[in-house]
Amino acid sequence: MSTVNKGDKIRVHYTGRLRDGTVFDSSEGNDPLEFEVGAGHVIEGFDDGVLGLSPGDKKQVEIPADKAYGERSDELEFKVPRDQLPDELEIEVGIPLQVQQPDGTEFMVMIAKVEGDQITLDANHELAGQDLIFDIELVSIG
Repeated sequence: MSTVNKGDKIRVHYTGRLRDGTVFDSSEGNDPLEFEVGAGHVIEGFDDGVLGLSPGDKKQVEIPADKAYGERSDELEFKVPRDQLPDELEIEVGIPLQVQQPDGTEFMVMIAKVEGDQITLDANHELAGQDLIFDIELVSIG
């Protein structure tokens, strides 16, 4: 029976949890996730965790933050004046926003703090700094 190697296109079912048991993502009830192993389509620890699996295998993979979404960085938090945001925008902690840089590059941020006319935006991934646990089932290779 074949096993997963870098470069293989595979399909997996998965459930991702935080250490406290909170489920943050799952393919349950959906089609399996399909990706090429080692191509950077999933986090590094997930890529590494599927290597050597055969179709039908199930595995629990613990992924430290540095192999997932990295550590949180204070440098990815920045303050902007309220008047730089659209007037119709609801300003509330936890609201995600898409920001466009002068070169046209877009990225997601989250409203982290509201202090008077100053809004703190956080560009860290919401799972940055978190160790992740995935239950993975290899559905197929190829």
